[in-house]
Formats: sequence, structure tokens, C-alpha cells
Amino acid sequence: MSKITTLSLTGMHCASCSQLIEMALKKTPGVISASVNVGTEKASVEYDDRIVDVKRLETEVKKVGYGASEYSAQNSQNSEQETQTRKKAIRKIKQKFLFALVFSIPLLIFSMGMLVFPPIENIPGRTWLQFFLAAPIQFYAGWQFYRGFWGALKARTANMDSLIAIGTSAAFLYSFLVTIDLVSGELYYEIAGILIMFVLLGKWLEARAKGKASEAISALAKLQAKTALVIKNGVETETPIEAVKVGDQIRVKPGQKIPVDGQVVEGHSSVDESMVTGESLPVEKQKGDRVIGATINTSGTFVFEATKIGAETLLAGIIKLVEQAQASKAPIQRFADRVSAYFVPTVIALAFITFISWFFLAGEPFVPSLLAFIAVLVIACPCALGLATPTAIITGTGLGAQKGILIKGGEALEAARKIDIVVFDKTGTLTVGKPGLTDILRFSEDFSKEQILQIAASVEKNSEHPLAEAIVDAAKVKKMEFEPVQDFKNVSGQGVIAQYDDRKIFLGNRALLRNQEVDFSEFEQKVLDLETQGKTVMLLAVDQKLSGALAVADTLKPSTKTAIQALQKLGIQAWMLTGDNQKTASAIAKAIGLTDFRAEVFPEHKAQEVKILQAMGLKVAFVGDGINDAPALAQANLGIAMGTGTDVALEAGQIVLVKSDLLDVIRAIKLARVTFRKIVQNLFWALVYNVAGIPIAAGVFAWAGLTLRPELAGLAMALSSVSVVSNSLLLKRTRLN
Repeated sequence: MSKITTLSLTGMHCASCSQLIEMALKKTPGVISASVNVGTEKASVEYDDRIVDVKRLETEVKKVGYGASEYSAQNSQNSEQETQTRKKAIRKIKQKFLFALVFSIPLLIFSMGMLVFPPIENIPGRTWLQFFLAAPIQFYAGWQFYRGFWGALKARTANMDSLIAIGTSAAFLYSFLVTIDLVSGELYYEIAGILIMFVLLGKWLEARAKGKASEAISALAKLQAKTALVIKNGVETETPIEAVKVGDQIRVKPGQKIPVDGQVVEGHSSVDESMVTGESLPVEKQKGDRVIGATINTSGTFVFEATKIGAETLLAGIIKLVEQAQASKAPIQRFADRVSAYFVPTVIALAFITFISWFFLAGEPFVPSLLAFIAVLVIACPCALGLATPTAIITGTGLGAQKGILIKGGEALEAARKIDIVVFDKTGTLTVGKPGLTDILRFSEDFSKEQILQIAASVEKNSEHPLAEAIVDAAKVKKMEFEPVQDFKNVSGQGVIAQYDDRKIFLGNRALLRNQEVDFSEFEQKVLDLETQGKTVMLLAVDQKLSGALAVADTLKPSTKTAIQALQKLGIQAWMLTGDNQKTASAIAKAIGLTDFRAEVFPEHKAQEVKILQAMGLKVAFVGDGINDAPALAQANLGIAMGTGTDVALEAGQIVLVKSDLLDVIRAIKLARVTFRKIVQNLFWALVYNVAGIPIAAGVFAWAGLTLRPELAGLAMALSSVSVVSNSLLLKRTRLN
């Protein structure tokens, strides 16, 4: 049976490391596919569990010189453990760098100090002092490069460790041969030692920067509450979060975190949901409202029933989506991977060509030729190239998660930046998805608008119809009292009849009033005007006399019109698809400034409408929230699902808007564009660095006095990786509003 697991990796340095691990995993019997991301240090592996298990996968990775363990970000303990592991790895690199630094300083003094203080050259045993200072750097601080080199050799390939190991070993071995008088010449221990020290400095700075880039998942995992106040048999018991079950009733006091997802059954309060949804203002909660795990209760006390626990909660889902996004590869990264696959072997070949050209063809001395050989090996390490894409994706998706925009991967980012047209579903996407009272008309001097609403709400309080709920909710907002009614009767398809304050009340459509012989001809045009706007009108008659009317409609979201305008400013077309009739669709389109829409579209035909637009050569994004939107979400070049939508829609969407705010569609597109710009910048500078650096290191411009010593090449290589990661981290300062 096919399964997918995520492996947490250690010991990776560059894109060639990821290629090596991918190769080892793909060669393992039972592995269907494997993708390794050097930025997150994760491997996503699909495998047949009848042939291979996770332990075997871990073993295969370890065989090529890297560490591996199964990982699940949904487990907060697992996430915390990985955070500690990352910190430990950063400390270890720092310790090795400091170790190399401590030995490199006296090594540099004994090897080159005579240029400043000549008596150093006469110190007894200076040659062996350099050896004893360089050896610990080479074989302790630099041992990880030998280990990686050996793993690559076993896999019949080469990686960054191969370049460092070959380059530093050449300098160290030559110097040792001089020390024991097998050859005559200068000592170059300082090149090997300082080179390793600079590479470790770069790795330390890079690891710190990568940790900052990928801190989004750790921050999300830390949001989860540790315990819950569960009520059983009237007794409140503090219970570990892992022991909470669906159906448990949980009390939340002011200042406490809501432990799991659920529905309020008692009390009311304001809840700060900013840590999960990005919404800055507290949200009012009362009986029947949904609450989200990890959000904070700010004021009152309430009791809610747990509906989702563990991996089913919204927070766990967000963590899973962010993890998958950060582990994914954007299509543009395939270019970097293809380059990296051939880059290291090509560099080794170029280094030997450099040595041969200088020593045998140009007749230069052995030592300058060797130094050019080492410089080429070191300057060409493809670390920056490998980090260019994943670090930008990690930072971009992390920023999106903080804003309530969940981007499922690099492909979604690339698709979002190319969008030509955004197609919106209407109900629940452009509109609230729930009827609301929009108008109250007064046709009689006997009652004010407030009295018309009070009478209608008192009667409709007994009805379960969605339109009745809209009227009752409007009265609740105005804090109106509901008067008792008698002889309530529902007339199917027409409305309701009741006795209110000894008066006969008729509330419904024209058919109801016509059947009750109530004359409404004088005001029929006003009713038609409201219906032209896509509203449902209920007429209110008291004792056979028309008194007023109430119009109900699925109201537009507050951000709808602004979002449409913002899209148009970005040069992106906006369309609407709806099952409503032409008249209603036209009214809504006009209200939000849309000129293009399709009305009376059956749910099963939405995907077909998307196909038609794609056939015209347009890149289409579809925004929806319902089960019937799933085919269109999947068909579109980019599917954007509203966070309040169905599970099916959320699965089909490549981007999920947690707040269901349409302005987040614009923010998502802006984020995709700026993230992609960072990727292009990173790839450009990484390639320019290598294209410019290799000829200089090879001595092509030696005639102009432009050369590069190996230790300086090592420093340049280290700083190039740090610059790429730092450039990606600048994404955190991006303003999406």
C-alpha cells in the first residue's frame, strides 16, 4: 500500500547533497518517489509499505553520510524536538567554527607573521608547529567534509563536501610532504586551515538564517494549548490536550487559550484569533459559534463542545499545509537542480584542467598551479544556487501563514504570479452566503419601520426558514423584544399566518396576500424594484391591510467591491459565476463593479466555464468555497479556497484563505509575485557569482594581476550563501496591504 512520509535530515550543505539523498532514496526498492528540499532539510517520500518501511529509508540516507528521522509537524512535541535539534546543530557548527578560529589565528601568525615581525621565522620547530595547529582543524573541524565526501564516493557522485575535502587535503598533504622533506617548497597549512574556518563560518551564518526562515512552523506548533478544563459529571478537571475527546465539554476562562476546535454551548466572550487567522480585531462568540483551537479568550467565560481534536483541528491543518508548502519545489527549482546535478563533477574537471594548463602547458611552478586548482574547487561550491529557491519559498509561505494565507507549495506561488483572470463563485465567496435583512418599506401610517420589524420578527421566531432567520437576527441586533403570537401557521411556499396582539398577521409573498384577498397593487412596483436587485421581498399585512415589506438577500461581503477594484488595478480581469437568474446576477455584478459574469451556471458546469477561458489562452484562478466548487478549483491554473468552506473545497484549493477575506486574494497574488522576484534575484546572483568567480580562481585574468587565493575563495563562497538566504529573509518586511 502506498504511503507518504516526511524525513527530517541532518548534515546537508547544498543542492548536490539533496541530489545525493534523492538518488539514494529512489534506488531503494519500494520507493515510488522522493523529493528532498535543502532549505527545510526535509525529504518527502512516497513508498510501498509492503516492500520497505521508514527505518529502511532512514538507513539508506545514513549510508550516504547524512542523518534522517521520521517527522510530523502536527505533533507539537515532535516540532519542539526538531527545533531543539536545529539549535543543537547550529551550536555544533558554531563550536567547530570557533575551534577552527582558535587554531587558525596562531597558524596564520606562524605561517605569515614574519611579514610583519621577521623574528617569527627563526622560531625553532615552526614547521611542525604549523602542522600541529593545522591537523586538528583538518581532521576534527573539517571531518564532516570527509564524511560527506565518502558518502558521495559510495554513491559514485560528488558534492560540495567533495570539493572542500579535495581542495583542503591537497594543500595539507603538500605541506606535510614539505614538512617531512619529501619535497621542497613553501608550507600552505594556513590555506587548508583558514579555508575550513571560513566555510564553517559561512555554514554557521547560513544555518542561523535558515532557522529564521523556517521558524513559521515552530511558531505555529507552540500556539497549541497543553491542557484543557474538561467538564464531566459537573466536575471541572484539568486534562492533557492529548486526552481530550470529541464531544467533551470544555470551559475556557478569560486569558486562557482555547485548546481544540469546537462550538460554543454556553456563555459568550470575545476571542483573539490573530495568531491563527491574522485578523487583528477580537471576534465576538456566543452560543452556536465556532471557536478555533490555540486562539485566546480575552474577556468572558464560556463552555464549548469539542468537535475536532489532534490532527483534525484547524491549527494542525495549517501546520500541515505550511510544512508541505515549505518542503515543496517550485518548477523554477528544477532548473537549479539540473544545474547542480552536473555542476560539481564539472567543477572538479575544470579544476584539473586548470592545474594541467598552468603546470604542464604554461610551465608554471607546481605550487601556483596547485593553488589555482584549490581555488577553483572552493569558489565553485553550488551552495548559493541550491538555497536560492527553497529559502525564498520557506520565507514567503511562512509570511503568508502569519497573514492567514496558506499557500500549498512552490507550484501555487508560480501559478499565482501568472494569473490573467480571477473567476469568483458568488454564494459564500462574493457574498456572506447567508440571507440578511436589507430593506424595510413602510406602506401604512399605522406602523413605523421599527414596529414592522418587531411584528415580523415576533411571528418569524416560530419559523425555521432561512429567510425568517434573517429577520429574527436583524431584530436581535437592534435588541428588540419578541412579543408572543398565537395560532401560528406555515403556508408552504407562500409564508406564515399568525395572531399578534389580537390582530391577524400575514407575512409572505404576493401569492399569500392574493389568496388572503389583500390588495397590494399600489405598491407592486416598489416590490418589483427590490426584486430586480436580486432581493426576496416579504409583504406584511395586518388585518387585511398592507402595512409594509421586508427585503432579504444574501449580502455582499464588506471587502468584495474593494477586492474587485484592487484586482483591476493589478491588471487582472475579474469574473463571476453564479446559478442565480440573469436579473439577480446582473444586479450583484453592477453593485461590485463587474462587467463580466455568467448567470444560471449549474454547479457541474463551473469547471467547463474555466476550461473555456483556459482555451482562450488565459491563466485562470478560481475562488470558491463549496463542494460544487471543487471541480472548478481543481481545473483552474490556481484554485483559491475560502477558509470557511467545505473540506472538499479546501483540499482542491492550492491556496486557502483562512479569514475568507477577499482582499487576501490580492495579498496572495502580491506575495507570489514578490516571492518569485526574490527567487529570480537569488538565482541570478548565485549564477553570476559562479560564472565570475571560476575564471578568476582559474587565473584567466592573471595577466591583469587579478587572482584569488584559496582562503579568500572560501570566504567568498561562504558569503555568497549567506547573501542568498539574507535576501530571502527580506521578504519578511514585505507589506501586502
